[in-house]
Amino acid sequence: MLENFLPNLPFTKWVSDFVSWLTSTFDFIFSPLESILSSIMNIIIDVLEFIPPVIFIAIVMILAALFMNKKITAAILAGIGMLFILDQGLWDNMISTLTLVLVSAFISVIIGIPLGILMSRSKMFEAIMKPILDFMQTMPAFVYLIPAVAFFGIGMVPGVFASFIFSAPPTIRLTNLGIRQIDNELIEASDAFGTTSMQKLLKVQLPLARPSIMAGVNQTIMLALSMVVIASMIGAPGLGRDVLSSLQRADVGTGFVAGLGIVILAIIIDRFTQTKKSA
Repeated sequence: MLENFLPNLPFTKWVSDFVSWLTSTFDFIFSPLESILSSIMNIIIDVLEFIPPVIFIAIVMILAALFMNKKITAAILAGIGMLFILDQGLWDNMISTLTLVLVSAFISVIIGIPLGILMSRSKMFEAIMKPILDFMQTMPAFVYLIPAVAFFGIGMVPGVFASFIFSAPPTIRLTNLGIRQIDNELIEASDAFGTTSMQKLLKVQLPLARPSIMAGVNQTIMLALSMVVIASMIGAPGLGRDVLSSLQRADVGTGFVAGLGIVILAIIIDRFTQTKKSA
C-alpha cells in the first residue's frame, strides 16, 4: 500500500534522456575516440598476429623465465598452456582477447594511478570518489554495455569502455591505500631533507607503495579479463565470442575449451603482474 503514496519518479526516463543527451552532445568526442582506439587495437592485433605462434610462445617462455617466480617451471607451464591454445585453433581469438585486456588495463592504470594519488592527498576528493568507486564495482557488469553501445556502437571499443569502468577501481583504491599506509616517520624524514612534493611522491611514496599499487594493477587486469565474455555480447571478438556462441548452441565442449583458454591466459597474465615478493 505504501507505493500508492510515493511520487513514482520517472527515473528511468531521466537516465535514458541523460544518456541520449550525452551521446548527441559529445559525439564529436566519442566518434574520433572510437576511430582512434579501433585503429590502435587493429594495429596491435596485426602486429601480434604477424609474429609466428612458435616465436610468440618462445618469447612468452623467455619472459616467464626472467620475471616469474619458479622460473623454469613457470616457463614450461606457460609454454604448455600457449601450445594448448594453438592446438585447439584458438590462437587468433586469443590474440584479440589479449589485445582487449591489455588496452583496457592500460587505460585503467594510466587513469587509475593519478586518481589514487589525488585521493591520498585530499580527504575531500577521497570522500567524493569512494561512493563513485562503490557504484562502479557493485553495478552489474552487463549494465555498462548499454551506454557503451550508445556511445561507441558495436565492436571492441565499447568492450574496452565497459572493461575500463568495471576494472579501474582496484588500481584507484589500492594506490590510495598504499600511499596512505606509508609510515609517517618516513614522510617527516623526507620533509626534513627539504624534498619537494613531486620529489616526495616519485622517490618516497610511489616506491614504498609499489606492492599495493601492483596488487591493484593485477586485480584490474583480472577484472578486465573477466569482462571478455560479457563484451562479446556487443561484438567484441576473442575467446569470449566462442563461449557466447557455445552457450547459444548448448555446445558444452567448445565452450569448455574456450573457457579453458581464458583461464590459461588469465593465469599467465596474473603471474606476470605479481610482484616477486608475493610468490
